[in-house]
Amino acid sequence: MANEVTAAITSELYANIVQAAHFTLSEKTVIRPLVHNYDMTGTPGLVAQIPIYPAISASAVNNNTDLSNIAFNTTEKTITASEVGAMVTLTDLSKETSTDDVASAIGRQLGDAMAKKVDEDLSALFSGFSTQLGSGAAELDVNIFFKAAATLRNNNAPGPYYCVIHPYQAYQLKSLLAGNGNTPMNNTDLANEALRSGYVGTVAGMQIFESTVVSGDSAGAYVGAAFARDALGWMVKRNMRVEEQRDASYRATEIVGSIAYGVSEIIDGYGVGLVGDSNL
Repeated sequence: MANEVTAAITSELYANIVQAAHFTLSEKTVIRPLVHNYDMTGTPGLVAQIPIYPAISASAVNNNTDLSNIAFNTTEKTITASEVGAMVTLTDLSKETSTDDVASAIGRQLGDAMAKKVDEDLSALFSGFSTQLGSGAAELDVNIFFKAAATLRNNNAPGPYYCVIHPYQAYQLKSLLAGNGNTPMNNTDLANEALRSGYVGTVAGMQIFESTVVSGDSAGAYVGAAFARDALGWMVKRNMRVEEQRDASYRATEIVGSIAYGVSEIIDGYGVGLVGDSNL
């Protein structure tokens, strides 16, 4: 059997695996907390039906005049769940020769794998927004972020607004804020924070995050996004669980982590793709 664990593992293996896995999944997901989360645990079926409510316009009316009825027809989006899993095979010899707490390490690695997969699936939706700003042949500049925020406001997307981009896309913005080869943006607190920690913060009313899960398009450019919470949805059908199964003939234990969820674009106008080149 390939891919077994051959490093030293503690004898108290399972006490902290589940806790570490769940904690890591919760803490390491960057995009998931920023989008609308739907919980279908314990509910029959794999498909969540998300109602989309129409906008209503008010108008002036004269005294003693009856109001006209407004049609209120909802549409819907669906999110279908599927399973994602990972397995680590721990040999007895490895477990019995351990001095380190690799039990927690295994849990963290399983949780990290799940967190990365969740965010990868969500970031893959960025290229599906109808509105795309920027170019694969150029870096993202500050004007692109302001245009994205203006687009969301024009589409009546409810705040707060978020932005997730690849670190290579964030470089130009942070460099400008810090004044690296440019004129610093009036030496503001935001510029100082960019110098200290590399965290971009809030620009154009959008909280900006950077993550390596942001993927590229067919031309090799990275596609980040600016969006409101209702632009995208994440539906969990079964929360992450960690189980163990004994393989006596192999003198090992299989440690399996799995989760069932689905992702989907919900309201297209509430998101804007941000396209930038893949080079520093």
